[in-house]
Amino acid sequence: MAKEAFVNGFLSVFMHVGLSLVLLVYLPVSFVCRMLSRLLVRPFVSGEDLRGKVVLVTGASSGIGEHLVYEYAKKGACVALTARTEIALRAVAKTARDLGSPDVLVVPADITKLDDAKRAVEETVAHFGKLNHLVANAGIWSSCFFEEITNITAFQNVIDLNFWGAVYPTYFALPYLKASRGNIVVTSSVAGRVPTARMSFYNASKGAVIRFYETLRAELGSHVRVTILTPGYVVSNLTMGKGIQKDGHVGIDEQARDINVGPLPVGKTEMLAKVVVAAVRRGDYYVTWPGWYWPFHMVMCAAPELVDWFSRAFYVSKSSDHGGAALSQKILDAVGGKKFLYPKTIRSQAIAAS
Repeated sequence: MAKEAFVNGFLSVFMHVGLSLVLLVYLPVSFVCRMLSRLLVRPFVSGEDLRGKVVLVTGASSGIGEHLVYEYAKKGACVALTARTEIALRAVAKTARDLGSPDVLVVPADITKLDDAKRAVEETVAHFGKLNHLVANAGIWSSCFFEEITNITAFQNVIDLNFWGAVYPTYFALPYLKASRGNIVVTSSVAGRVPTARMSFYNASKGAVIRFYETLRAELGSHVRVTILTPGYVVSNLTMGKGIQKDGHVGIDEQARDINVGPLPVGKTEMLAKVVVAAVRRGDYYVTWPGWYWPFHMVMCAAPELVDWFSRAFYVSKSSDHGGAALSQKILDAVGGKKFLYPKTIRSQAIAAS
C-alpha cells in the first residue's frame, strides 16, 4: 500500500508539472501556427474538391441536414438523402438538383433501426459505386426537468436517434469510407460540451456522440477524417420547439424552447452549412458556430462551477416546484427578444403577426 501510494503521489505531481510545461510550450506555438494558416494558407487553398464525390446525409429532410445537402450540391457533389419522411426528402432532392448536384438518391429509412441503416449505406454504394462522405446528422431534442418526466422509457428514443442513429450508419459505411479515404461528419451540439438544465437526455446523447467520434478518430488515424459539429442555436426543429415532451410524445413546446434558447440569437442554418462544408474540405476536427460559443468550451474545462451556476440561475426558476418562469424566459419577454433574435420561420403565428 505504501509503495502504491508513493507511485500515485509521484505520478500526480509529475503529470501536473509535466503537462503544464508541455502546454506552456505547445499552446503559444499552436496558436501562432493556426493564425499563420488562417492568414497565409486558407485564403489561397480551398481544400477538397467535392465535384463528383458521393455524400450520404442522414436527417436530410429538414434543418441542418437539409442545408448541408444544399451546400454539398452547390459544390458539385452527388448526394444520397435519408430520413423517415419520403415526401420531404423528395422536395429536398429537387432543390439539390437545381443547385447543381449531378445525381441525387432518396432513401427513406429509420436509421435507429440497424437494418435500415445498413440498407441506406448499401443502396447508396450500389447506386453511386462509392462513398466519400457520411454526414450523420439525424437528431431529436428534449427539454424538461428530469424529475417531471412521466414516461421515462420514451426518452430512450433520444439516445437511439442522437447516438445510435449516428453510430449505425457509421458502422456500415466505414469500409467504403476507408477505401475512399473519406470523411465522417457528425452533428453533436455545444450542449454536449456545456450541459445546461432541463436537457439531461439531450445533453447526455450529444456528449456521447463527441466522445465516441473522438475515440473513432484516434482509431482511424489518417484513413478517415472525422469532423465533429458542435453548433449553438440555429434554425431547426429544436429552435421551433419540436422534441420529446415529458409524457414521451413528440410535439412542439414553444415555452420550453423560449426557456432554453432564451435571449440568445438564433443563427441562420444556411450560414452554418457554408461554414461546415468549408471546414470539412479543410479537414478541421471541430466546427462550432456561431463562433461566440467557443469560449464556453474553455469555461467548462477551467471553471465548470461557473457553468453550473449559470445554468441554475438562467434556466431553473426560483420556485421550489419549478412552477415559475425561468430567468431566461423573463429576459426574453422583457426585451421582446423574439422579434429580433428569432428568425420569422421559428416564431409562433401570434408573435409573427404582432
